[in-house]
Amino acid sequence: MRHLSIDLETFSSVDIQKSGAHAYVRSPDFEILLNGYMFWGEMERPVVLDYTQTEVLPQWFIDALLDPNVIKHAYNATFEWLCFSRVLGFELPKEQWRDTQLQASYCGYPLSLAAAGKAVGLSEDKQKLRTGKDLIRYFCVPCKPTKVNGGRTRNYPQHDPHKWVMFKEYNAQDVITEMEIMKKLSDMQVPDVIQKQWETDLTINTRGVAVDMPFVDGALEMGRRATETLTDEALSITALNNPNSVKQLSAWLTARTGAAPENMRKETVSAMLKADNAPDVKRMLEIRQELGKSSLKKYDAIRKCVCADSRVRGLLQFYGANRTGRWAGRLVQVQNLPRTYTEHIPLAKDLIKHGSIEGIQAVYGSVNDTLSQLIRTAFVSSESNVLIDADFSAIEARVISWLAGEEWRLEVFRSHGKIYEASAAQMFGVPIERIKKGNPEYALRAKGKVAELALGYQGGAGALIAMGALDMGLHEDELPDIVTRWRSSNSNIQRLWWDFNNAAIETIKGGGMRQVRYCTFALERTRSGIYFTILLPSGRKLYYVNPRIGVNKFGSESIIYQGVNDKNKFGDIETYGGKLVENCVQAIARDCLADAIERLEKAGYPIVFHIHDEVVIDIQPYTFAKDMLDNVVQIMSTPISWAQGLPLGADGWVGTFFKKD
Repeated sequence: MRHLSIDLETFSSVDIQKSGAHAYVRSPDFEILLNGYMFWGEMERPVVLDYTQTEVLPQWFIDALLDPNVIKHAYNATFEWLCFSRVLGFELPKEQWRDTQLQASYCGYPLSLAAAGKAVGLSEDKQKLRTGKDLIRYFCVPCKPTKVNGGRTRNYPQHDPHKWVMFKEYNAQDVITEMEIMKKLSDMQVPDVIQKQWETDLTINTRGVAVDMPFVDGALEMGRRATETLTDEALSITALNNPNSVKQLSAWLTARTGAAPENMRKETVSAMLKADNAPDVKRMLEIRQELGKSSLKKYDAIRKCVCADSRVRGLLQFYGANRTGRWAGRLVQVQNLPRTYTEHIPLAKDLIKHGSIEGIQAVYGSVNDTLSQLIRTAFVSSESNVLIDADFSAIEARVISWLAGEEWRLEVFRSHGKIYEASAAQMFGVPIERIKKGNPEYALRAKGKVAELALGYQGGAGALIAMGALDMGLHEDELPDIVTRWRSSNSNIQRLWWDFNNAAIETIKGGGMRQVRYCTFALERTRSGIYFTILLPSGRKLYYVNPRIGVNKFGSESIIYQGVNDKNKFGDIETYGGKLVENCVQAIARDCLADAIERLEKAGYPIVFHIHDEVVIDIQPYTFAKDMLDNVVQIMSTPISWAQGLPLGADGWVGTFFKKD
């Protein structure tokens, strides 16, 4: 088997950052400029093919791209695969490609090439990085026409031969960097099952999802008009130069009320609206709240990344979260869409398409709020098709119950599945039959629900507040009691936190392997460093780079490792038992979804995107839609071979546009 590393430099007038790689390569003016490559063990240094000097790919290179005995490697291999498939006019065999970016993310390193290279110990030449970015801006994107450049809109090699030579050197260096990263991490192979999931993900992202563009365009125009009207009213009330400026508006509110607002976030504005203020202050706060509801950026993102066939592609980043391996959202961020509470959705969409602000206001009230809620409905089925949407029921609650061996909870999921009611009954010692609407005990359900949502990963009263306990009408002084009752009712889950914590500390300090329920902890030494790993039931591992034991703010031993932190930087991160449990639960839930995706695709259900625990399928009904939904639910609820005893459940709907049921 031969191995070929590849890196491309390309041109397209489409902005890849805003529109994504799929729209980028589909641009009519897309072209490959440079093609750096190197066969492992066969060449001393990379060679760069300059396609500005030749019109076609060399036949020998095309043969290599199609040869199953040549494994193609690239950093973010999706891009190179898309580029070559576009130029050749057909999709290349996905199974012949390996993504070095996936390798880095799987091992706990950052997604970007430069950050991953630095994190694995490669020397970082910041000047070279800056030079490379400058060269990409010069040759790979359109330029602004000026008198100096003769009014041209693009820079070619002949416009600066010296820069072009530097660009070719930069391209060759990227090939070397990618190979060095692969060499450093070669001891930790991506499992075959993850490779297969990457290939399926490439299929799904390339398939894309249909978009109702007349509705998107109508929403953008209506949102623009509504925002202009509100802004004009704000100007007349405040006489500010820019009433959208937080600084200016805060100063105006301070002058009018005598109290300086801490910020202008949604929660702060809502609280200020409850105060007894003058009519103009109240109206200005209402306008601020109304403008804050607008999600036109999402519609604008759809407009920027939609392809000529009215489909959006590349919505998901495979293994985007390297701590758990979950997918990350890209472009429109489908994992972060507002819920849809609006009724009579087809009427609302029709009014928006026809630009009837008056109609929206008469039927639904707020224009911006309605537009925000309807973003999901921009994603639609293909012509003559339907969308089948199905999601796992309480997947994380099921997984943590199974992982901890909390039998009473498992029995709930094997039967009625009402975990909020069952949790409240367990916490407060009342029959579950009493926790239903109309009974006084039904008030306990809210406590059971917020406890379930907040406390599974060693959270306390602060976690309850963050999950909205106070907004649900609970009082802060009763939160500690809820925490105590939930932990007492879930002693096996509580024990799991400490077992994970102790096993991790012992493993990092003393090496070896330790089994905690269905997970195996180990300390691994490789050519690239030391890793604390957790082997999951599915067979893949979670990697924690350069682990060590420190001391936390409570004076106890704590676990420290290196990873991508909250600031998106690679550095030290402190963790503990509950957080490790959370990582494993979310990782196992992710593996359940990945398993379901593979089975659904194999069964002929083409997925167009998915969100954490939910799949969206675009298919032509070949029988009754309800029967197709039942089949999808059955596939998702089927026990998984590596998770015996984990009770899975799913539910869903059929329609022609995406929504949150």
